[in-house]
Amino acid sequence: MGGKTRRAPATEERRLYPERHQCAACGQRLSIGYTHGRQVATLENRCRLKISIGRCENPACERYHRAVHPAEEGRVALPHYEYGLDVLAFIGAQCYQDHASAPQIHRALQARAVQISRRNVQYLLERYDELVALSVRQSPERVARLNAQGRLILAIDGLQPDVGHEMLWVVREVLSQQVLAARSLLSSRHQELSEVLREAIAGVSAPVVGIVSDGQRSLVQAIAEVFPGVPHQICQYHYFKQAAGAAWESDRHAKKELKKRVRGIRPLERAVAGREDEPAQLVEGYCTAVRGALTDEGQAPLEPGGLRLHERLEAIDASLQRAAQKRGA
Repeated sequence: MGGKTRRAPATEERRLYPERHQCAACGQRLSIGYTHGRQVATLENRCRLKISIGRCENPACERYHRAVHPAEEGRVALPHYEYGLDVLAFIGAQCYQDHASAPQIHRALQARAVQISRRNVQYLLERYDELVALSVRQSPERVARLNAQGRLILAIDGLQPDVGHEMLWVVREVLSQQVLAARSLLSSRHQELSEVLREAIAGVSAPVVGIVSDGQRSLVQAIAEVFPGVPHQICQYHYFKQAAGAAWESDRHAKKELKKRVRGIRPLERAVAGREDEPAQLVEGYCTAVRGALTDEGQAPLEPGGLRLHERLEAIDASLQRAAQKRGA
């Protein structure tokens, strides 16, 4: 859904990795096949996502070289969309609850600093209607593809654009990256959520082997009612992110201060440019090591970039000290 209008630069960058480390089919450890980027506009900011894609390297596996996306990517936006799910939910709530027209919705989004054209508002409103009307029972081909997988892993998310608006509940299948159901509910009681979950897998014979969601009590009750005995994982990303929020901000500030201390890299590189003697090669090697350390952003929330940068700079400094001692300098 790319447009020709020049977009504003991202104000936030997030690195996403697959939550699963083993292949769902053979159990072998997944490797990171490649990383791609996408920029998504949400109600809060414009986010640059760096998404690492996992792959099974076992040639005998049925999922050999099949892409494994992070589940968190689907919580931010639908595949190939440049606007977040929260923008989609906001447009639907404005239209069907506040009875706003497309121009009024466009003005409301602009007031929230979301860069979007009126044409894209109308387009997203149509996508919202399609999403809410979605049902696997209407698509035998979709059911056949899901059954052919042999197993389902569900991710369940609720999106509420503003206080008082209906909650848009989205049920996704993680392995195929397909949306199975989406419903806008004013009340999120477990009875209504149970109905949405049953509708999501209606007609599908492949068993559900795992579920990922947040810890909302009514949702947990609905999952236990519809999928008794199925492993249910509370989303660790949001849990740890909230718990480590203050520490992550302190770490980010510390990393900024560390970067100030190694700003003399470029003059050193220029000083030895074009030289092929051993000292020049050593200088270039250490400069490359420092640059590599500076570009490592870490992974929220358990691998803070500031601490990682400090460790790598200490290792480089220790190596320099050893080299100086060997040369007697």
